[in-house]
Amino acid sequence: MKKRIAFISEHASPLAVLGGVDSGGQNVYVAELCLQLAAKGYLIDIFTRKENEDQQLVVEWCPAINVIHIVAGPVMLLPKEALLNYMDEFTSGMLTFMQDKKIQYDLLHANFFMSALVASSIKKLTGTPFIVTFHALGLVRKAHQKEMDTFPEERITIEKQIVQDADHIIAECPQDMEDLFVHYAADPLKVTIVPCGFNPVEFYPVAKSVAREFLGLNADSKIVLQLGRIVPRKGIDNVISAVGQMKDLQNVQLLVVGGQDDKPDFEKCPEFSRLRNHAIAEGVEEKVIFAGRKNRDLLKYYYSAADVFVSTPWYEPFGITPLESMACGTPVIGANVGGIKYSITNNHTGFLLPPHQPDKLAEKIEILLSDAELSRHMSENSLRRVHQMFTWEKVAEKLILVYDMIGASLSEGTTEIPVKSLPEAIIFREEKLYEKQVS
Repeated sequence: MKKRIAFISEHASPLAVLGGVDSGGQNVYVAELCLQLAAKGYLIDIFTRKENEDQQLVVEWCPAINVIHIVAGPVMLLPKEALLNYMDEFTSGMLTFMQDKKIQYDLLHANFFMSALVASSIKKLTGTPFIVTFHALGLVRKAHQKEMDTFPEERITIEKQIVQDADHIIAECPQDMEDLFVHYAADPLKVTIVPCGFNPVEFYPVAKSVAREFLGLNADSKIVLQLGRIVPRKGIDNVISAVGQMKDLQNVQLLVVGGQDDKPDFEKCPEFSRLRNHAIAEGVEEKVIFAGRKNRDLLKYYYSAADVFVSTPWYEPFGITPLESMACGTPVIGANVGGIKYSITNNHTGFLLPPHQPDKLAEKIEILLSDAELSRHMSENSLRRVHQMFTWEKVAEKLILVYDMIGASLSEGTTEIPVKSLPEAIIFREEKLYEKQVS
C-alpha cells in the first residue's frame, strides 16, 4: 500500500512564481521533494493557502501530487508576517478536506512554524504524527533583523512548543541543528540533518560563450552574479560595495537577478530603489545591471554566463542558489553563515568570508576574476561536490529514511529513533569520502 503524506506549506506553494518577497527556497524545497517522493511511490497532498479566487480547491499538479488551496483569511496575497491569526481557519479547512475526502495521512510534513502549528493541532485531534522543517528560526531571524522583523512576538513561543510537540525535526545544515539545540533545547534524538538540493535536469553547465550569446551579454565582460530574492537580508548592497572597492573595474559588470517583476520597478519596490541609490553612492551605477525576475528555465544560463557567483546574506538557514551555481560549474563566494558554510568548501569549491565586509569580498572577487586556473579548479570541485551530496534525489532518500524510522518507532510505541540509524551517519560518511577524494 502506498504511503500518503501531507505537506503543509501555508505561504509557499510549489505553483507560485518565484522571486517575490515570500517566494523562494521554501517553494523550491516543497516542489522538488514532493516530485522525488512521488517518483518513489508516495501519494502527496500539498496544503497551501488560497491567495486568489481563480485557484481551485484541488489542483492535480502532476501524477500522485495534488495541491490543495485552503481558505484562511481574505482570499488575497498577504505577507507571511500577517498570516498567523488565520492558522486556526487553515486547520479547520484542512480537517474538513480530510473528512470530506475520507483521507487519513500516514505523516504530516510541516514547513515553517505556522504550518507546524497546524500540524500540531491536527496531531492532537487525529493522532497523525508530524515532522517539521522550520526553514528559518524566529530567534535567529530576530537576532539579525532586529526591529525589521515584523513577525508576531508569539512566534518564538510557538516554535519552542513545536520543538517539543513534533515527532521529528529536519535541520537543513549543522548550523540549523546547533541553533535548535542552543536556542530551543531540542532533543538530539529528534533532530536529523537533511540538506536542501538542486535538480541536475534543470541546472548543468552551459558553455560560457553560448550562455552569454543567448542572454545578450558581452563576451569579454567579467561578470559577477547575484541571484535571489531582493530583500535587505540578502546583502546585495554588500556586493555592490565590494564592486566599488575593486582595484580594476575594467570590463567588470555586476548582474543582479531577482525581484517580483520581469523588469525592475524602482518606484514600486523600495529595495530596488535603495540598491540603485547605493550603487550611485558607490560610483558603480553603470557597472550594476538590475535584470529583474527570470523564469527558472533561464537561470542555468545566468549561472553559466557568470565568472563568479556571490551570496553574502546576513544569515541563511540553508541557501539553494549556491548549489545551483555550483551545479552550473560557477565558483561561489559566500557568507560564512548557515547552510552556505556547509555547501561550500572554503578555498576548494569557492571562498567563505564574513558578511558585511565588502573589502574582503572585493579581494576574493578579484582573485577569481584574475586566476583562470584557480577558477577552473574550483568549478570542477564544485560539480563533483554537488553531484555527490546535494541532488534532490539524494535528499529525498535521506528524508525517506526519517519517514521510515518514524513509522517503525511509532509502531513499537516509542518516539525515539536509534542514534546509529540516523541519516547524519550517512552525511558524515559522504563528507569523509569527499574529503578523502580532495585531499
